[in-house]
Amino acid sequence: NKEAKLLLHNKFVAILGDSIQRSVYKDLVVVLQKNAYASNKQLKSKGELNFEHDFLVEGGVLGEQTNGTGYREVRQYRTDHHLVRFYFLTRVYSKYVESVLLDFQAGPQPDVLIINSCIWDISRYGREPMEDYKNNLEKLFTRLDEILLPECLVIWNMAMPLGKKISGGFLIPELQHLDQTLRFDVIAANFYSATMADSYKFDVLDLHYHFRFELQNRVKDGIHWNPIAHRQISNLLLSHIAEAWSVEVPSV
Repeated sequence: NKEAKLLLHNKFVAILGDSIQRSVYKDLVVVLQKNAYASNKQLKSKGELNFEHDFLVEGGVLGEQTNGTGYREVRQYRTDHHLVRFYFLTRVYSKYVESVLLDFQAGPQPDVLIINSCIWDISRYGREPMEDYKNNLEKLFTRLDEILLPECLVIWNMAMPLGKKISGGFLIPELQHLDQTLRFDVIAANFYSATMADSYKFDVLDLHYHFRFELQNRVKDGIHWNPIAHRQISNLLLSHIAEAWSVEVPSV
């Protein structure tokens, strides 16, 4: 907790992505305040007005609570020395993502940008979702390159392993047939996204690899993860940031 606070002192961390990335945001907010885990219930909640001294900026309960691709949720945790913001995405690049990037361009610029979008992209859009995904990844990475300051640390969080049987809010009835193949599609999508992120010189954190033997910490919907897994993700991210900034982390 103390090391995390020091590492992110006077830094702006932006996290963009789906409900798993929202939990990444939530655990980081907890880490910056106390030595405790977020509860399962807290990680599961979406769009609430407040979470551990953060606040809902837009969307969520202030907007339309939906499982549709138009769902919005922007959260922010702010103190005198820390700023962490989360933007919910259902697609890796879109008009909405462009508007978020233009906000960054106007300032303040993030010091760290943690991003992933994958499962919605390859399951909820059109007939050739993988082709669209590749094209959108290229658009996103090009725009990040153009808009963010060179010193911004961009971390592409690869998608986590899916279960054989999945049941999540985003898997609407007409998509139930995908639950057999989606976990393999995620592996293919991860390969494309990581290769492309690397070609743009962005950092890649392979969460799929790190959690392939941690399946006991995945919750029963086959998609989401428990507080123990999310604390491990926070530790991986913080270690990654420390290494990127050449900050020595005290060995535990």
